[in-house]
Amino acid sequence: MNICDSVAMQHLNLADINAYLQKTLLVDRFPASEQGGIYRASDRPIRRLGLALDPPPQLADWVRAEQLDALWLHRPWRVELEQLSADIGILHQHLPFDEHLTMGMNPRLADLMGLINVAEFGYKRAPDDLGNPMPPRPIGMIGDALLRPFTDWVSFVEHAFTGFDRAEWGYDPMPTRVVVAGVMNSELIREAYERGASLYLTGEYRTGAQPAVEETGMAVIAIGHRRTEEWGLRMLKKMLRRQWPELEVFVAAGSETTP
Repeated sequence: MNICDSVAMQHLNLADINAYLQKTLLVDRFPASEQGGIYRASDRPIRRLGLALDPPPQLADWVRAEQLDALWLHRPWRVELEQLSADIGILHQHLPFDEHLTMGMNPRLADLMGLINVAEFGYKRAPDDLGNPMPPRPIGMIGDALLRPFTDWVSFVEHAFTGFDRAEWGYDPMPTRVVVAGVMNSELIREAYERGASLYLTGEYRTGAQPAVEETGMAVIAIGHRRTEEWGLRMLKKMLRRQWPELEVFVAAGSETTP
């Protein structure tokens, strides 16, 4: 570590990381109650950060063993704060993480998939906390891909996400236009078909959409919600390390499956 890096790390704090995540995850598009942010404030300098989808059972032991200065939790609601030292700060994001780092409008996943001409797909409309309308948010993304057989797409998903729940062949054996979406229903399957897609990647397979799948001949790969979260957590770790190369980032056991 050079002198400049050392000085920068001495001054990295919870507010710095929170500001980066607020900007990167576009939290201003969400109602204030859904934006996440600082769950437990602290001024402690941060050199070692722990990430977890849920508070692990032995959270305090993990924090002590890894000498963590702060935590980021996807679902912080069951954390037992009294187990932790008072200067351990906690950050959290739920919907912004799901929509930007799992099966939503996720440029990092689009790059990994080799998608081009990426556009927003589907929209959800939710009011702010006072009931006022907010701009719609994309449910997912649609893009063009290199020619490859469906079996190669299955292999890609299995490697990138360490598995999948279900893979259904469609009419097109070589899908080149693909949808990635965190929601699966008949309306979205038909929209995907109308926009030229023949492969639909999602988290959970919804049987209510089966008639639309059969009607359109859409191929579907359901990855599994937990796997998509684990992928997002791995990506979050990479993003934080890229932003602050001297920051040590640890992922809690049970929050990550190694390929």
